[in-house]
Amino acid sequence: MNLSRRNFLLKSTSGAAAVASIPAIVSSCISKEAGSAAASIFETGDTILFQGDSITDAGREKTKELPNNGSSFGGGYAFLAASNLLNAMPEKGLTIYNRGISGNKVYQLADRWDKDCLDLKPNVLSILIGVNDYWHKRNGNYDGTVEIYENDYTKLLERTKKALPDVKLVLCEPFYVLETRAVDQTWIEPMQQYQAAAKRVSEAFDTLWVPFQAVYDEAIKHAPGTYWTGDGVHPSMAGAQLMAEAWLKVVL
Repeated sequence: MNLSRRNFLLKSTSGAAAVASIPAIVSSCISKEAGSAAASIFETGDTILFQGDSITDAGREKTKELPNNGSSFGGGYAFLAASNLLNAMPEKGLTIYNRGISGNKVYQLADRWDKDCLDLKPNVLSILIGVNDYWHKRNGNYDGTVEIYENDYTKLLERTKKALPDVKLVLCEPFYVLETRAVDQTWIEPMQQYQAAAKRVSEAFDTLWVPFQAVYDEAIKHAPGTYWTGDGVHPSMAGAQLMAEAWLKVVL
């Protein structure tokens, strides 16, 4: 066997192993007990809403914004998670929306919250937000701070609970993946501050918590960072599947 063919086969085998190990990666980071309290989170006729930035947006169409519709969901973790829910619980008649918008920070969620959240009256609300609150500060396009992020997030959820007191909240950890196109070691300390802030908000509102950073940290032991995300923030197909499985592990 020539060297190039041998290397190709080794890489192919490694990639296949990484894909096959996604459930194991997630299980090693999220215990069965983490999602057990959410056994009855979904009820018949529930409306579920995914909110966030480009990671949730994932190229969805924004004209019709239909529920339970592939084009309106884009190609990311929200589409994969929603598809799984619809497949697993057809008897519940779930209505699922994706209203993530690329580039959003917390204050931009707040600016559109009536139309893109409260008016939809979700029974279950999942939010992934935070990477732009840091990244846009890093590139000079935003002058926010961790304190602003946490305060804005807290006010957003206070507003949500006031309007929808029975809504069930799922907060997702903003994450970064090293040794990728946009992310290097200088991201670690500041992003950890944003992650800690998001965790405090989650604890204050007693939400379910999806630990995406731990999941990605484990994933890069199985395949390079660029296998999961090209730039360290936006997931590849494998990264989207990883995130969907982590989200489902928490809520089911």
